[in-house]
Amino acid sequence: MIDNTDVRPVRAAWQRCSLVAALVMAGTAASLGAQNAPMTIRASTLIDGRGNSRTNVDIVVAQGKILSVTPTSNVVPAGQYIDLRGRTVMPGLIDAHAHITWYFNRNGRFHTNDDGDTPVQSMLAAAANAYATLNAGFTTIQSPGASEDADLRDWIATQGLPGPRILTSLQPLQSGSPDTLRARVNQRKQQGADFIKIFASASIREGGAQTMSDEQLAAACGEARRLGLRTLVHAHSAESMKAATLAGCTQIEHGIFATQEVLDLMAKKGTYFDPQCALVFRNYLDNRVKYNGIGNYNAEGFASMEKALPLAVATVQKANATPKLKVLYGTDAVAGAHGRNAEDFLCRVQQAHEAPMHVITSATSLNAEAMGLGTSIGSITAGYEADIIAVDGNPLTDITAIRRVSFVMKSGRVVRNDPVAIAPAKR
Repeated sequence: MIDNTDVRPVRAAWQRCSLVAALVMAGTAASLGAQNAPMTIRASTLIDGRGNSRTNVDIVVAQGKILSVTPTSNVVPAGQYIDLRGRTVMPGLIDAHAHITWYFNRNGRFHTNDDGDTPVQSMLAAAANAYATLNAGFTTIQSPGASEDADLRDWIATQGLPGPRILTSLQPLQSGSPDTLRARVNQRKQQGADFIKIFASASIREGGAQTMSDEQLAAACGEARRLGLRTLVHAHSAESMKAATLAGCTQIEHGIFATQEVLDLMAKKGTYFDPQCALVFRNYLDNRVKYNGIGNYNAEGFASMEKALPLAVATVQKANATPKLKVLYGTDAVAGAHGRNAEDFLCRVQQAHEAPMHVITSATSLNAEAMGLGTSIGSITAGYEADIIAVDGNPLTDITAIRRVSFVMKSGRVVRNDPVAIAPAKR
């Protein structure tokens, strides 16, 4: 049976709150302008997103694109000049897994569909999450997913709402016969999904055992591949990870109970792996009172997440030690975590002992490649989208600098500009 999610009430909610969004944007637009004229960003330290670090470069941006990246000249550039010397300039960060519409309601509880919040209130909360995420330096996210994501994605892309570029699966697939799953994949494509999200295992709070058969996974991932859609698979157990890999699915999420055997298989098949290190578990535990008693957010569930913390770090370590395995950066940010998406950088470097450049590359060019956007975002390269951030300090020597974002540009538009970041041209 095909689910026919009616998104009309959600669209109506967006239309009713569009005036509010326009008012929020008015001040930003007035202060920053269209910024279509060429501008030069001068950097003393640049991390390019492809594993390289350079010093003393000028990045010329126009019409939302990077025109050139050249050694700094001895003259002050003509036109608009952004002086970011003394900071570290990087590509906009990418989160491969974030639930952007999840939030805490005004009663301090995790929002559910029956808590009394109106669609307008829910959409305003989602817009606030998007704004916080963008200001944290994440210019692109992947949300697997909810039907509300589509309108948030489109309002950001076309209506001036501030937020990261969003790719969404819309509603995930959790059950059904092989034929039903194929039909649902087609339905998601018609509804505008950017990829397909599939649940192959139970939640970590319920043990993570495989819940979708090999035949079901083969049907869903095979149909998505036929239609040109990627597949992201929620899988904690080694068995579910193996089944998804053999089914030709594109990307596996979580993998708390991954074995070396399945990691080697994923590397051989070219399957992307998106493990989480700490943020999602710590966020749930820190906000326990706001989730407790809702579904499987109970004593057993929280105990399972506490046990998952060291397992998650060990999984990241094993994954990074597996030759040729493509390890992505995705946080599974939920209510309470939006705007803190950089926390897993600290976990992966300080606890899993990953090299800072390696995890930065995962969160930029490798994530872009996995999303099918590797020729347009994820690197500071001529011809790419001008998604550029700056942090105070150097994350290659102090990974906590990744928290200190002070400049954000998305597609050539400055959306965060802390004091004195933009310097007037001197003659």
